[in-house]
Amino acid sequence: MRRPWIVGLLLAAVLLGACGDPASEPEAAPPPDAPQASVTTQQRAPASPSASTGTGTGTDEKAPAKAPTVLYLGDSLAMEAQDVLGQELRRELGATYTSAPYSGTTLCDYLEGTGERSLVPVADKAAALVRRLRPDFVVLQFWGNAWGYTPCMDGITHDASPGKYFKRYEADLKRLTDQIAAAGETRIVWVLQGPDPITPDRVRRVNALYEVRAGASGGLLADAAKALSAAGARHAWVQYLPCTAYERAHAEYCTQPDRDRTALHRDDDYLHFCLAPTTSKPRPCPVRSPGILRIAREVTRVIGTHAAG
Repeated sequence: MRRPWIVGLLLAAVLLGACGDPASEPEAAPPPDAPQASVTTQQRAPASPSASTGTGTGTDEKAPAKAPTVLYLGDSLAMEAQDVLGQELRRELGATYTSAPYSGTTLCDYLEGTGERSLVPVADKAAALVRRLRPDFVVLQFWGNAWGYTPCMDGITHDASPGKYFKRYEADLKRLTDQIAAAGETRIVWVLQGPDPITPDRVRRVNALYEVRAGASGGLLADAAKALSAAGARHAWVQYLPCTAYERAHAEYCTQPDRDRTALHRDDDYLHFCLAPTTSKPRPCPVRSPGILRIAREVTRVIGTHAAG
């Protein structure tokens, strides 16, 4: 028997809190005056072949004449997707790739000048990494911390004050873009987020802010949201979607072939796309997950198009 919707959401809330996710409610977050050293150490991207710099050879299509250098930053959605994105970028484009996501973060965490009120250490601020790595592209993926999980949001939450939340988010977008631009010549790729069943309009407005900022600063958009929603219902959350041609050809990504559909989310987690259970220690997703691959392929496609241009 199918479980009631509300049960799934309650279970999701419990697991998200355990994972330290940007969707976690305030009581699951460390208090603003709590030491952040242990949190940031725990949330730092692990050293692995796909989380550090490396190169590869394209197989499915010809790599651009100059293989791009890519830096990937973001919250728990980036944390779980980092290995898969690295694999796709190296295989398709021969890219040099570095990832440094931190679960529970939002834009202000990657701003220089946030000090101890940030979940990201100084060395991994966006501008600092751009100065050090000189990437051709910086991919930014943020669901849009709405619960005030990170201290740098100063307690501003979407639930308590939507107007203040969007105003602050827009200001942080500009500050982060300006800091990255001042740090080096690179192009930002904003990943548009998939539907949110709790506050669908919030994600729609956050994506609109990404689109405006990309247009104003010469950035790019990777429309992952389209790949994670049903045709004609871009902002409607779904747990399953019809299998794509790629997923049918790679059976491990078509989770229910008898129904020609694949799972984007677990029953107990409406936000993340990793089909493995959440853990208390953030990690790259350890199992094949169609939603993560869809995101990675769209980001890779966008970078490949512009790297070759």
